[in-house]
Amino acid sequence: MKLLLHICCGPCALYPVKELLDKKFDKITGFFYNPNIHPPSEYKRRKDTLSAAALKIGFEVIIPDYKMEEYFRSVLSKEDSPERCSLCWELRLSETANFAKGNGFDAFTTTLLVSPYQDHEKVKNIGKNVAEEKGIQFYYQDFRPGFKDAQEQAKKENLYRQKYCGCVFSELERAKVT
Repeated sequence: MKLLLHICCGPCALYPVKELLDKKFDKITGFFYNPNIHPPSEYKRRKDTLSAAALKIGFEVIIPDYKMEEYFRSVLSKEDSPERCSLCWELRLSETANFAKGNGFDAFTTTLLVSPYQDHEKVKNIGKNVAEEKGIQFYYQDFRPGFKDAQEQAKKENLYRQKYCGCVFSELERAKVT
């Protein structure tokens, strides 16, 4: 069974990749589709960190073109709404499902399921809904138990660990708090 793993960042990939390699999958391929990440320098830093992590772990990562405008179109007029995150997750998981279906994968999943900071149930439900809509399987696993260890591993390996989800709105919200 071939699995496409949507990856939000290198540190969040560490535990899911390890777990998935121990499962029934013949092949796991990463997919770094994150048009929400802003500014472009942050995107590049996360992409480079993921590439370094993938080399260490030994798995392939596909990195489509960075199209920030796709994210802004999808959240237009929802900037201050909690709906913004759901729209962002749906955009990224939909693109992952499209790529998986069009390239011979049996299923897809996401590293968003590792973060205790995301709305886990919403991400899971969006994944299931997108899978049904696109006609491809969504593989669900709660990766949160490995979050802390993966963050410690990233720290030891000196992998860049960001402090916000990536979108400009999240960065602005974080800046107001501190």
